[in-house]
Amino acid sequence: MTPEKQAYERNKLHKRLLRLTGEAIAHFDMIGPGERVMVCLSGGKDSYALLDLLLTLRERAPIDFEIVAVNLDQKQPGFPEHVLPDYLRALEVPFHIENQDTYSIVRRVIPEGKTMCSLCARLRRGILYRVADELGATRIALGHHRDDILETFFLNMFFGGQLKAMPPRLVSDDGRHVVIRPLAYVKEEDLIEYADWRAFPIIPCNLCGSQENLKRREIKQLMREWEKRYPGRVENIFSSLSRVTPSHLMDRDRYDFSAAGPTGEPHPDGDIAFDVDPLFEAVPAARASPLPAEATIQLMRGPTRAT
Repeated sequence: MTPEKQAYERNKLHKRLLRLTGEAIAHFDMIGPGERVMVCLSGGKDSYALLDLLLTLRERAPIDFEIVAVNLDQKQPGFPEHVLPDYLRALEVPFHIENQDTYSIVRRVIPEGKTMCSLCARLRRGILYRVADELGATRIALGHHRDDILETFFLNMFFGGQLKAMPPRLVSDDGRHVVIRPLAYVKEEDLIEYADWRAFPIIPCNLCGSQENLKRREIKQLMREWEKRYPGRVENIFSSLSRVTPSHLMDRDRYDFSAAGPTGEPHPDGDIAFDVDPLFEAVPAARASPLPAEATIQLMRGPTRAT
């Protein structure tokens, strides 16, 4: 790739990331005038990109808001303590390093071979909520992206029996903070490319990154296979999270099925919401009879590739 072409592609990537981040912030009302946004910086590509993009958006936004970067040093062996402070000082970004030995706690409590993420996440959350209070932060910004949200959706569905993902904005566990995910619309592959271009000083997580038995890793691989074999499938699934029809699910707490009755008027969320599948709209009348089970399964799997 020529230098000119590379510069062009990088400019496109930067504009796309800024647009998607700005859209997520606007769609979910994440940041308002005078907010003090605490950006949680782990040393990974996602949180670096989050800070970088928010700094640019702050310069261009029609509103004023503050940014303070916070890193939780969990005292993992070999953690390079100088990297983040040096990086943030060079950017002239206000920051706070919180030192808490959660690494030893997790290692002591979790048996060998078991995943550590759940306990580690709970400990981190509690500490970050306290730090947000101490710093007067009105928003806690996390670097989760589109793929994290989808992976969480599938983890909850496959292993927890729930339709639940990571919301772009929510109230914290203690009911005192607003947590935001400005990268909610951003693909991980774009963040990987962006981090490579910006040469962020990545710090690997030796605690969770070394675990081979993570269910999240299985889901990530499944999504990769889908995207490779059926381009657009992952994007459609992500889009479906913002187009939910409670009357066509089965949660009695979310929809009063007993109140559903005839009104004499067509209803957009009635049977017509699902009785014509676009896959069949172009099928000639002679072939519009019910498909055998084998054909239905093949449709779900997707088109057969020529060999």
